[in-house]
Amino acid sequence: MPKEASPGSGEQAKQLALSRLRQAILRGEMAPAQRLVENELAEQFGVTRASIRAALIDLAAEGLVERIRNRGSRVRVVTVEEAVAITECRMALEGLCAAKAAVLATGAQREELTGLGEAMAKAVADGDPLTYSELNHQLHTCVREFSGQRTAVELLERLNGQLVRHQFQLALRPGRPQQSLNEHLTMIEAIVAGEPQAAEAAVRAHLSSVIDVLRD
Repeated sequence: MPKEASPGSGEQAKQLALSRLRQAILRGEMAPAQRLVENELAEQFGVTRASIRAALIDLAAEGLVERIRNRGSRVRVVTVEEAVAITECRMALEGLCAAKAAVLATGAQREELTGLGEAMAKAVADGDPLTYSELNHQLHTCVREFSGQRTAVELLERLNGQLVRHQFQLALRPGRPQQSLNEHLTMIEAIVAGEPQAAEAAVRAHLSSVIDVLRD
């Protein structure tokens, strides 16, 4: 057990613990319902228990961690209905970002989106769902970045962090990459063509499809 007086204390240590815990949850390295033991995490990250505790409180506010009275903390489990509700919120925010990107994206950024679409099509043709899933994540990240809508991006980052388990399961579902590929290509084509209304409609259609699969 690390000593409370270790060098890994204070605000810097808390931010380190917060960043590393958040990344581990977002990458799926810590499973839903997994217990988060303060002593173990403090030793793992080389910080004090107080730093870990403060980080866990922040992650609970972000919806990534659940603090249970007298039982410590665990990675929060997001139910299917919660995932649907979050995706409905994403629909509005990602639709906004796609519309903004269709207006604001540079020529180079439009070329990057086209390249991502081609890579996604290749991944589907190759039967590589893990690569497709990674490219899918990259595409949505690029669209948000190219939109210049910082407030929407910050809100989406918080929402998406709660959907890690569901997104991973969707990516590996047989036939899902083939189904979503055309939805993504339609979105890319609208943004590249500079058609904001079509881009927003394409995002909404794609996320409606995601909701249908979640509920299935």
